[in-house]
This record gives sequence, C-alpha cells and structure tokens, in this order.
Amino acid sequence: MRSSATPKPPRSHTPVPSDWRPEVERVLITDAQIARRVRTLARVIERDFRGREVVVISLLNGTVLFLADLIRHLSLPLRLDFIGVSSYGAGTESGELVFTKELRLDVRGRDVLLVDDILDTGKTLSRVIPKLRALNPRRIKVCVLLDKPSRRVEKVAADYVGFEIPDVFVVGYGLDYAEKYRNLPFVGVLKPAMYQT
Repeated sequence: MRSSATPKPPRSHTPVPSDWRPEVERVLITDAQIARRVRTLARVIERDFRGREVVVISLLNGTVLFLADLIRHLSLPLRLDFIGVSSYGAGTESGELVFTKELRLDVRGRDVLLVDDILDTGKTLSRVIPKLRALNPRRIKVCVLLDKPSRRVEKVAADYVGFEIPDVFVVGYGLDYAEKYRNLPFVGVLKPAMYQT
C-alpha cells in the first residue's frame, strides 16, 4: 500500500463550517473522502491478512475515530487493544514520549495491525514498534490515516496509508491541538495564529 497509489488529497472546495472558520483555515480532506479511503484500506488489509485472526493495536488518543471506522469494515476475526502514548503537550513539536497505557493482550505468535492517526516525524512509531517486537508477534503491519513524509526524522514507514499530506498542521477526525478539534468530521488545516501565540 506504500506506493504511488497512496492518494494525496485534492484541493478541497468544501467550505469550513461557520463555527470553525475563525480557527480552521481550510478543509484538507472531507468526511466523504475519508470514508471512501477507509473502505479501500479495509479491503487491502483483509486481502493481506487472508482471514487470519489479527490483534489490532491502536495508539491513543488520536486514532479513535479512524479506528472505529476501519474495524467496522473489517470482517477478519480480531482482538482489540490499546497503547497510550503522549508526545505532544500543548505545543506543536514532539516532546519526550511517555507510555500512558500498556497492552493487556498477549501478542506472542500473533499477527498485529498497529493503527495510528498520523505518521509525522516517526518518533512515536520508532519507539512503539520495537516495544511490540520484543513481545514476539508473528508479524506487525502498520496502518496510518495520514503520512507526512516531509517531516520524517526516523526511518519508519507504514504498510497502509490513507493519505499523504503536505507539511501543514492538521486537526479533526481524531487529531487535536491541545486536546481540541478531535470531533471535527473532516481533516482541516489549523490557522497558524491558533498555535503560534
């Protein structure tokens, strides 16, 4: 799935809802575009796992909306668990990564699908993936909604990518700034004035 087939979102002409216009510059990916892409990702994941049971591990908190939509389209037998990680405070730069919740499920010898909202610098996944490998799963595949390769500082890649995006600060569909905006149904570009104060 990591190929030229990964779509870059077309320039959206969807207006920002009036309540959000003071803070959100533009809609980058509409809810309809997200829904279509999530269905496509689910089909590719099902084909790759070929009916095997998979342990879906989601990184909290930004993945919640993406995860819910994705697993609704998966007909694979699956188990679900979460890892809590925190690397963004109230700012926009990655800070020290802290694990806030550990896995409960045993992944030894199992297929794992690791789900995250955005692959940015790669710092989070570069810590989480080795932690999971130490638990001896059969294999680990990574699925992200958004990939921002221009910001990568760690050699990390995702197996399944929803959209490749430019270097803009995005919010919505689970992504936040200072714990706000997660409930937007679309992915939007936050106005710089909102985080440069």
